[in-house]
Amino acid sequence: MKINPACPHCLLSRVHYEAQLSTDDKGLQHKAVLGGIDVLKKAYKPGIAAGIVSTMIHRRAYEILNDNDPYFEVKQQSNRAAKRVLPFAHSLIHEGDPDTGELFKRAVLASVIGNYFDFGVLGFNVTVDMFDRTFTELFERGLDVDDTPGMLGMLDDVVYIADNCGEIVLDTLVFDVIRKMGGKVTLVVRGGPILTDVTMEDVRTLGIDEKVDRVLTTGSNAIGVCFEEAPDELFEAFESASLIISKGMANYETLSERKLRPIAYMLRTKCESVASDMGLEVGYSVAKLLE
Repeated sequence: MKINPACPHCLLSRVHYEAQLSTDDKGLQHKAVLGGIDVLKKAYKPGIAAGIVSTMIHRRAYEILNDNDPYFEVKQQSNRAAKRVLPFAHSLIHEGDPDTGELFKRAVLASVIGNYFDFGVLGFNVTVDMFDRTFTELFERGLDVDDTPGMLGMLDDVVYIADNCGEIVLDTLVFDVIRKMGGKVTLVVRGGPILTDVTMEDVRTLGIDEKVDRVLTTGSNAIGVCFEEAPDELFEAFESASLIISKGMANYETLSERKLRPIAYMLRTKCESVASDMGLEVGYSVAKLLE
């Protein structure tokens, strides 16, 4: 996905947010934002990939703040909230003894709803108290784009590129269904802390490495997947996959720059830039398959 004119405003807002998470020093917060502005002056131009600019901005902010993981506490909060709702989500998915196709669709829907609960997205501030109610409302609404029937025959060897903490807990519902259907899951996480994204440390702490067949990393802390920094084993996994599943907007921003097929984008369209690029409306629950 190419950068949208609306992206710089959102990126700088997020830099301000992570600076506030990292320090109470207003001077240092100003420096982080100014660092983001400097990156935009140098890198921002029509036609550049959005992921390149966002990676540069956040890496610069982390450097100025001297903070490797300003979202650490936010990630823990997100994981706790998701673990609390997991049994409820599981009961909704299995209610009425659904057939395999319906079970997979419901698990995907729960996972996509998990993508909604991103504490750092501009204009969204979820609390634990509203988690259950919002989850139920979105589950009853269902998927706005539902290509899950087309995915059913592609689940033999799935590469699943994770997004945020919190939602990774609900992603396990999809892993369970795929593996019960006889498929294998290779989970891909970030190679280092960036935003609220899942890392190998997060996966091991949550015990999610035991719910998949193997875990790989993107090789770096870039936003989404930076192919110039990715390890060979990730390319090999992409090539041999029966289906690549990409969770969240950041992964869409980077993976949509490549012609990887077949790939399923599973996300909530939380911003106009991503929604517009996908030809959709903001606020959609999406499971879109490209073959």
